[in-house]
Amino acid sequence: MSLRENANKIMSAALCAAMPDTAVRAALEKADFSEGRLVLVAAGKAGWQMASAAWDQLGSRISGGVVVTKYGHSKGPIGNLDIYEAGHPVPDENSFRGTQAAIDAVQGLTEKDTVLFLLSGGGSALFEKPLIPAADLDRLTRELLACGADIVEMNTVRKRFSAVKGGRFAQLCQPAQVFTIVLSDVLGDRLDMIASGPAYPDASTTEEALRIVGKYNLTLTDQMRELLRRETPKELANVQTHITGSVRQLCVSAEAVCRELGYETVILTDCLCCTARDAGSLLGSMARYYAQQGRKIAFLAGGETVVHLTGHGMGGRNQELALAAAEGIAGLKACVFSLGSDGTDGPTDAAGGYVDGTVYETLKAQGIHISDVLQDNDAYHALQKCDGLIITGPTGTNVNDISVLLVGE
Repeated sequence: MSLRENANKIMSAALCAAMPDTAVRAALEKADFSEGRLVLVAAGKAGWQMASAAWDQLGSRISGGVVVTKYGHSKGPIGNLDIYEAGHPVPDENSFRGTQAAIDAVQGLTEKDTVLFLLSGGGSALFEKPLIPAADLDRLTRELLACGADIVEMNTVRKRFSAVKGGRFAQLCQPAQVFTIVLSDVLGDRLDMIASGPAYPDASTTEEALRIVGKYNLTLTDQMRELLRRETPKELANVQTHITGSVRQLCVSAEAVCRELGYETVILTDCLCCTARDAGSLLGSMARYYAQQGRKIAFLAGGETVVHLTGHGMGGRNQELALAAAEGIAGLKACVFSLGSDGTDGPTDAAGGYVDGTVYETLKAQGIHISDVLQDNDAYHALQKCDGLIITGPTGTNVNDISVLLVGE
């Protein structure tokens, strides 16, 4: 098999193992919904897939509910649930409409009723009722995306400006019980940070939020500064939470396939957190060292890198990571590929990027200098010219990213 064929097999198997269906069903086996009404609310990129799995198991026991997911991620009707597609990574009017529908669905419940809350990554944008004007939220979100803040920093700030984040959705469900099933896309599985923790006590503080605002010199209005000083809920008595998946499982599944393909395999980390360019450059340097030893070896890293926007091109963190490795692996029998498990990477239709030992010279022959491309954050168009885009479409899961270096065929 070629390097590209090996890469495709690894990606396919890892994504299949990371689908939430089995995990959702297992979590529901622990639940007793015998009394009262059962209202389903699903939010996030994997919202449709999780809601579908729940409906398959509970069916007509669900009295109604709402699913809010990213554009293109719904695969059709689910029972009597109302399905909304909305904006990500920047919330839009449909985010607000879908969230308000969810709030309306949980009003008037009693202590005998239950809200089945299915939460996955992307919920910070998709599940939102802002306490500030939409234009201010839009500007803040774009500033956070551009400055290189990591997901914990972003969510620590933006939950302060929301009527549903930081445990506030669980408060809106009272006195009903909230049974939450979470698909994690946050390193370390911090439940108060996944989708900004709508149904979990918030461990972050106003002091931390203020430090992040100062660190990145974020633009705040007087109203936003006032909200930033209000503390979020620290205790929630009506919530049970079950975490169902994480990037660790993604890495373990990919590792198993690498071994089947005959690679020595090393999981470097399941909490990668640095710039995409640095991660790609490191993998490229590692490839050159191990290729000189003649070893057939695979290195895997799960997590979520960040991108500092220095240009006006098109791409995403996984595309940028892959392209940043291209010079390091030039001329080698090696490849680097990186993809988002949800099937999207930045504001593009690609899940990530793939490069091998031929890419550097292929682009150079077309007058394309990778350093210039990275400076303009235009990895998408460069990868497009060398068949390096990974296109999966929405996968139905969302457990961070995985990056892989393969040395040798």
